[in-house]
Amino acid sequence: MRFSIQIKGNLKFLDTPWLMGILNVTPDSFFEASRQKNLDELLKNAEKMLSEGADILDIGGYSTRPGANEVSLQEELKRVIPAIEAVRKNFPDSLISVDTFRAEVAQKAVEAGADIINDVSGGNLDEAMFETVARLQVPYILMHSRGNPQTMTQMCHYENFLIEILHFFVQKIKKLRILGVKDIIADVGFGFAKNIDQNFFLLKNLSYFQILQVPLLVGISRKSMIYKTLSISPQEALNGTTALNMFALTQGANILRIHDVKEAKEAVILYQKLRDS
Repeated sequence: MRFSIQIKGNLKFLDTPWLMGILNVTPDSFFEASRQKNLDELLKNAEKMLSEGADILDIGGYSTRPGANEVSLQEELKRVIPAIEAVRKNFPDSLISVDTFRAEVAQKAVEAGADIINDVSGGNLDEAMFETVARLQVPYILMHSRGNPQTMTQMCHYENFLIEILHFFVQKIKKLRILGVKDIIADVGFGFAKNIDQNFFLLKNLSYFQILQVPLLVGISRKSMIYKTLSISPQEALNGTTALNMFALTQGANILRIHDVKEAKEAVILYQKLRDS
């Protein structure tokens, strides 16, 4: 199936898998190298990601790793808005997503120049999120999760794993469509209320979610499913990330959310050569 999303009146096709580069303006992201310490460093890394082939820059100010500290609304805004404004000013043609589960942050981020809302809670942590997305008429990344960063590791029990996740998306997408949201991207939420075995089972069965008929985003870059399985650190998990990203592409991933753009771009080029041969 051919997918497209509309951004500021322009139709953009995902014929080639897209890459979403991660820019964390947080002091406690699980992968230390992804933390941007100041705006100069942020802009330097944004330029590097764009030059290496990033299609989207994903800016987030609230670490959602398991057990992360809670961040106030004002602190999240203080981190995120200047970052988005700086990237928009310096790279006016770039696509920017804001990684937030708060409707107010999403609203102000779009006003500051963000093009896409990336919500790790799937609308569960702020009941105003869906109506905000509908009003703003921007693409929305709908991720499956349970609880919040402080509780999700205790919420990994499912009676029927794949069916429950699919049901989540069906219900949420129906609600979004009723509200008038046109562009929805589904993220099955690796690591969010899922243990390592569940993550691998989910990746193995990613193609199951093509039934949703929306683009699929996969975010497994340097996550614990990789580094704990290999008994290494996140800093050593690039090779494992590339291996699983390639598998995700074969299972229908349309967007890869990654820390390392160059290596992911190479995987996409090789995947396309394999697909088209």
